[in-house]
Amino acid sequence: MKILLRLLLTALLLVPAAWGAGALWFQGAASWRGLLVALWSVLALAVLLAPWWRRLPRRGLYGLGAAALAGLLLWWQTHVPSHARPWADDVAQLLSYRQQGSRLTLENVRNFDWRSEADYTPRWEMRQYDLDELVSADLLLSYWMGPTIAHTLVSFGFSDGRQLSFSMEIRKEQGEAFSALAGFFRRYESVMIAADENDIVRVRTNVRDETVRLYRLNLDRAQLRTALLGYLQEAAEIRRQPQFYNTLTSNCTTAIFRLARQLEPGLPLDHRLLATGHFAEYAHAHNGLVPGRSFAELEAGSDITARARAYRGPGEGFSAAIREGIPK
Repeated sequence: MKILLRLLLTALLLVPAAWGAGALWFQGAASWRGLLVALWSVLALAVLLAPWWRRLPRRGLYGLGAAALAGLLLWWQTHVPSHARPWADDVAQLLSYRQQGSRLTLENVRNFDWRSEADYTPRWEMRQYDLDELVSADLLLSYWMGPTIAHTLVSFGFSDGRQLSFSMEIRKEQGEAFSALAGFFRRYESVMIAADENDIVRVRTNVRDETVRLYRLNLDRAQLRTALLGYLQEAAEIRRQPQFYNTLTSNCTTAIFRLARQLEPGLPLDHRLLATGHFAEYAHAHNGLVPGRSFAELEAGSDITARARAYRGPGEGFSAAIREGIPK
């Protein structure tokens, strides 16, 4: 029983020990973080060994560890999200919208012309859409780290052929790169991007060499309207109050899941919400994709990467080209 209790105590102590090391490494000043992490690790190791090594002064170590953790938590609260940073060009603007009846006016819709990650023509546009002309929504998965992890987007289609895509992303600073581990430690703010598919899909297939799959969503007109307005309201909330991105709890897929629960409150939690490369399979299991077809059938025809890379026409024809052969 004593051994079991010691094992339980050690497991419980490991959580703040690991979190503290990560917090100091990803948020500490660059000139000091190595030393701070080393000191924290030495203290954490001593506290972890205390239940097993009788010669160690347990009470003193536990008291010192608790004080260090309390100080770290107080320091952690000083890290607050902000809209005032030197942002990278592709996340520099925040989406805003106005609604008059069924008419939507969106400002800062991204429509960059990408030639490479460093060579592009930035364009932030004002666009108008009519909710009464909303006819479809598609789920896109962009695979950037093997078959298990994908970035998720939703693209809304209108009767005039235009597509409007939404993507919850990290708001990178200039020269900053994404790290899934850093995403647990308030390293990035969140941003909701609304973009033309010729930008947000093409940059993934043609510039970043990612594999992109597209699945038609099974939503009626009322659900389409609710989902689109949900994205806009999420963008408005971020604009009103900056928010931190979190790899686990506040990311591209959890944003979709929150909106999906507005349409179907009973949707369950599932491991495929974390293994985002399988999110389309989760959607199919809960009647979210084209009905009457197995997931294997839908997956077999979902890869749009080759069509996106082969397309050489004008930007307004890109969305139709990548959907050729995909069942509605």
